[in-house]
Amino acid sequence: MTRPGRRTLRGFTLVELLVALFVLSLLAMLSWRALDGMVRTQSQTQARADEVLALQVGLAQWNTDLDALIQLPQLRALEWNGRVLRITRIGPGKEGVVVAAWAQRIVNGRGTWLRWQSPLLNTRGQVEEAWLRADNWSQNPGDAERAREVAIAPLAEWQVFYYRNDAWVHPQSSDVPGASGQPAPPPPQGTPAAPTSTAPVLPDGVRLVLALPGGQAISGTLTVDWVSPRVAGSRS
Repeated sequence: MTRPGRRTLRGFTLVELLVALFVLSLLAMLSWRALDGMVRTQSQTQARADEVLALQVGLAQWNTDLDALIQLPQLRALEWNGRVLRITRIGPGKEGVVVAAWAQRIVNGRGTWLRWQSPLLNTRGQVEEAWLRADNWSQNPGDAERAREVAIAPLAEWQVFYYRNDAWVHPQSSDVPGASGQPAPPPPQGTPAAPTSTAPVLPDGVRLVLALPGGQAISGTLTVDWVSPRVAGSRS
């Protein structure tokens, strides 16, 4: 018999324990999904930020290469041959020169915008050899050339234009003497001949048009214009 005035002590039933365990497991699962979603969102945001930063750094390097280009006697300073843009520019620390090259190539199954740079060059022969190596790198690079390349960003296609005579023209256009790398035509008979050079005429500006693929932080068509410092200085 139960004495009057004393409480009867009873524990949880099996059903109550099962319900409590189910609720706890449900809360744990919901919490895990929320944390997993936060981690995934943070990873995707970081990946997008890295893509934007890589493209910004690449475009800054593009402008730096063009700003530092140098026209050496009887050597080409800038040339686009439909595959690669090659630039002879002042080397780091303003010592010697280097050849920088930009191209698009399939890397790991997708089109990629790439930059290549030669070692520091000090002689005319080294510059000419690096110029040829840059062209070979754009088509069929070996291990030595790949070691000197940097992947900038995914790229579907790209175009380059030169600014000449107040208009954007194709770099390989031959409507300007020397634009295609050929000497200017001889003057009419009886006209004093001007000094000739095998170096192409440098443009007043360079337009870069990038077609960035979808699924990236930045996609679509991106156009970047570079103006030669000598032209910008003369108009300021």
